[in-house]
Amino acid sequence: MKISVILGHPNKDSFNHAIANTIVEALLKNGHDVVFHDLYKENFDPITTAQEIRKGASLEKVVEKHCNEISKAEGIVIVHPNWWGQPPAILKGWVDRVLRPGVAYEFKEGDGGEGVPEGLLKAKTALVFNTGDTPKERELQVFGDPLEVLWKKCIFDFCGVKTFYRKMFGVVVTSKPEKRQNWLKEVETTVNMYFPA
Repeated sequence: MKISVILGHPNKDSFNHAIANTIVEALLKNGHDVVFHDLYKENFDPITTAQEIRKGASLEKVVEKHCNEISKAEGIVIVHPNWWGQPPAILKGWVDRVLRPGVAYEFKEGDGGEGVPEGLLKAKTALVFNTGDTPKERELQVFGDPLEVLWKKCIFDFCGVKTFYRKMFGVVVTSKPEKRQNWLKEVETTVNMYFPA
């Protein structure tokens, strides 16, 4: 299978990078064709221009490349920290610029503005791995876990990806190496379950 792995974290020594490396290694071990993007390392420009918004607009080559890759992906894996209940801006910009009309979704002919999309992504499965420093109970009680709604309903369901799994690892800032190793084993197990050899 063709699997796209997208990482959004600026620190190459971060646990997010360890998660992404574990994912890529597991996918390659299982024989998958992996396209990996470290958005910060690649200096991906998250800014959408006015002329780029329209369906069928002329795109920068790098954005066009990402669009072609994601449209061919049979699985998608996203890795990022929870910053203010959102992905980092670079990843949000990737969503804005790459998961675009005509690539990831389109509105049905005759749509009267009610915004019922037809998902276009080929991928059947999407996994999202997050890290955070808020205890799970507080995240749910106080903030309502906005990343779950964003990725599951607002993005992947909207774009036609129906099998979805998300895991938040935390509290990362106080975690010990042994705990992190156990988390990485969980990441590997999850990848093997959704994208087996």
